[in-house]
Amino acid sequence: MNDESATQQGTEHGSDRSHEQQRSLVLALKGAELNLEELWMSYFTMGGDAGCLEIDAYVHGLGELPTRDRDILAHAVNERLDQLAWTKRATYSRTIRDTEASSAPLAGLVALLDGAHNAAPERLPAIAAAAGDALGVRIAMYLVDYEESYLHPIRSPSRVWEHAAPDEALDVDTTLPGRAFRLVQTLPSHVADRPRLWVPLLDGSERLGVLDVQVDDPEDLYDPGLRVQCRWMSRLLGHLVTAMTGFGDALDRVRLTTPRTPNAELIWSMLPPLTGGVDNFVISGVVEPRHDLNGDAFDYALSDTTAQLIVLDAVGHDPASGLIAATALAAYRSARHAGHGLFEQARVIDQTIADQFGHGKFATAVLAELHMPTGRLRYINAGHPEPMIMRGGRIVKPLTGGHRLPLGLGDGELTVAEEVLQPEDWLILYTDGITEARDSEGAFFGEERLTDFLHREAAAGYPPPETARRLINAVLTHQHGTLQDDATVLLARWTSPGKLTP
Repeated sequence: MNDESATQQGTEHGSDRSHEQQRSLVLALKGAELNLEELWMSYFTMGGDAGCLEIDAYVHGLGELPTRDRDILAHAVNERLDQLAWTKRATYSRTIRDTEASSAPLAGLVALLDGAHNAAPERLPAIAAAAGDALGVRIAMYLVDYEESYLHPIRSPSRVWEHAAPDEALDVDTTLPGRAFRLVQTLPSHVADRPRLWVPLLDGSERLGVLDVQVDDPEDLYDPGLRVQCRWMSRLLGHLVTAMTGFGDALDRVRLTTPRTPNAELIWSMLPPLTGGVDNFVISGVVEPRHDLNGDAFDYALSDTTAQLIVLDAVGHDPASGLIAATALAAYRSARHAGHGLFEQARVIDQTIADQFGHGKFATAVLAELHMPTGRLRYINAGHPEPMIMRGGRIVKPLTGGHRLPLGLGDGELTVAEEVLQPEDWLILYTDGITEARDSEGAFFGEERLTDFLHREAAAGYPPPETARRLINAVLTHQHGTLQDDATVLLARWTSPGKLTP
């Protein structure tokens, strides 16, 4: 075939396609209930630039339109048909992408996305179950309580507001699903001939609970493809849990085992996710008690180049301490959002506390900034317990520089101290509620016990979120479950640039 014949054949094929497209548009228009003016208006708002007379001529087979304009017309009609559930559609000039999920994994993810759109939080268990059906498995959700002690099943919509019975909640420290949660690992179970996978439920780096993924064939438990698909499901569900908790109470009530005081609600509403991470940095914090906070709080912000963080303890054990802590966090964020560095952040917090609460009210704090590519750490210590660096599983030094007056008592002498971290270093920040927790005989938990605990945990290889959880539990055990002061710990680990952090 010579070039002229090939060109002629291509032209004829294009003409046939154009004619077929015009015929399908006419048929689709019958169901779209659009007159010519309405069709042209929809076409025009989508970017078409042909006039109404040209569209009229094309619809009646008396004129041609360029490919782009034909496709805009087809899309205008099809959008209208989508609203009317009409089956016949106008065709396009080229092969279009699939509009239906063609594989089980994609169908499951689409079921989650479509099901969650405008859904109330209490519908999430049913949405997750529908996504599991599309994937060929049965999915149930468990959320960890804010004490990170038990995994609680999310019930059906009519019962999601209720707490699970004690025998329905799963202990984080003693059960297989609890182990999946603690170690962030997918674990198989064959108990009672009910094969299932326990999959960690995550929002980014934050642990929210587990998924109970039941399968029919035990061999599926070791199918790497299914495990990857469940991980996709877990990550999307984790995002949905966080998003839906922001505009409803159903999921939050599952996790809240003890009512919070107004003070605690104020602080909790301002805390960032308890765990956050980027490629070479992960940070995790815990504030205890989680239902009756006074003046402890923390915050952080992460980017590709910088980690900024603060841990603070407002003076006193009265309701004003919670207001001081909340005010300090707001002032810190205001300065940080404005792009100010450590000097100005500390000055703004100091001035704001003084202006709002007057003489004698203050907060101790550590403000820090880590340069991710180099590990260069800059920090200010405003009357707070000295942070520590753990390297190779051992506490190697306290950070003794950067001292100034507590925030709210005036700037005084202000210096910013510096330290250079090595890859895999941990930064440990805490409030005095950790070291000053006392047992029944009056013995403090103390820095020595804190150091010993961190050494043991490092030897066990636990990541920051699990280490923080276990540390708070150790402090509670030392003080027989009741703290006389807030106890807060913030653990951060920096790795070599470009190295992913689990």
